[in-house]
Amino acid sequence: MSLGTDLFGGSKHPASPVAPLAEKLRPRTLDDVVGQKHLLGPGKPLRAAFESGKPHSMILWGPPGSGKTTLARLMAQTFDAEFISLSAVLSGIKDIRDAVQAAEQTLASSGRRTILFVDEVHRFNKGQQDAFLPFVEGGLFTFVGATTENPSFEVNSALLSRATVYVLESLSESDLLNLLSRIEIKLDEGARARLVGFADGDARRLLNAVEILTNVKPDGLIDGAFVEDTLAKNLRRFDKGGDQFYDQISALHKSVRGSDPDASLYWLLRMLDGGADPLYLARRIVRMAVEDVGLADPRALRLALDATETYERLGSPEGELALAEAVLYMAVAAKSNAVYAAYNSARAFISQDGTRPVPPHIRNAPTRLMKDLGYGKDYRYAHDEADAFAAGENYFPEGMPEVGWYRPTERGLEGKIREKLDELRRRNDEVRKKRK
Repeated sequence: MSLGTDLFGGSKHPASPVAPLAEKLRPRTLDDVVGQKHLLGPGKPLRAAFESGKPHSMILWGPPGSGKTTLARLMAQTFDAEFISLSAVLSGIKDIRDAVQAAEQTLASSGRRTILFVDEVHRFNKGQQDAFLPFVEGGLFTFVGATTENPSFEVNSALLSRATVYVLESLSESDLLNLLSRIEIKLDEGARARLVGFADGDARRLLNAVEILTNVKPDGLIDGAFVEDTLAKNLRRFDKGGDQFYDQISALHKSVRGSDPDASLYWLLRMLDGGADPLYLARRIVRMAVEDVGLADPRALRLALDATETYERLGSPEGELALAEAVLYMAVAAKSNAVYAAYNSARAFISQDGTRPVPPHIRNAPTRLMKDLGYGKDYRYAHDEADAFAAGENYFPEGMPEVGWYRPTERGLEGKIREKLDELRRRNDEVRKKRK
């Protein structure tokens, strides 16, 4: 935790000569900020908030290196406020109390307001987040939380209702090139392209990479080969437990459901490139087979299971090809969610229904007592009937309402299943009408 005036918390002193490049180049005005034009452009919401003269509590939600800390510091500078910074990774309730005391002392001694910035606020538990509420409501400080996770899930509703959420975006290629233009470094086009690719929308990552390059080669032109040789291999930013993970698995699943093989392959390889567990992806592919393909093409499930087994035997990278084959098959296969819909409907019914007894005629009767009680009496053995179908037979409990959970589509094999079920229902209706 750091208490007191931070780099831009009311102080106008330049960064230390030994400060990291990212710190030296941190913007000192809103116009210096790279990116976030949807929030900071003329008339846009965050610029309007800065120009209003009245700071308000907010949650800045965005990926790493998108400017969350910079905006919080600029807010303190704009409103001539004390800047207190907490990291939810390192801080606890005691640190929150210390911050409150510091804000109270500042207010009492100088009348200045305080901006309390909480980095990675999603890592605070509910109790820790609740500790801010009375001071936010009382106006002791303006709360600014930064998070890379969806605040709808990670920030408790009481705190969320008292703050405006602003969504920041990864920096675009043009934003990163703009940032590079502000640095005194000689780069050829290949080096610029590789640096932008390495940064992957993260300004801090870009500046840290530039600092590494200049430390290794302080003078002379830097080319693309030098960048590749100097920097560690780039893995696309990928949070295995966060929003980016779930956003990408959602994109993969929906591309398969939408029958787009190229998009499906793209998202699969994006996730593999980013470090996703291939066996997790294999399990999701199995799920796609039963949820979105179903009985329209029962071979899909077997192929998904075979791909999983192949990966387990071969590992990476050879086994990843089997996952790609399975994904492509799911994408081009006939689609049906009839099994999924039937399962959900039946499960919902059962969760709300009472415990209905099994009809006597379809109960098992392994003992004489059970037979004497009528278990199995009048049961019709389907294989002894025409077409192995006991027309008119009832297999539901007595008093059960008529249901039609499974509704096969006309696509793929389900088209034939539908035709068969229509015929069997017709025969059932015939027999039941005669009984009446």
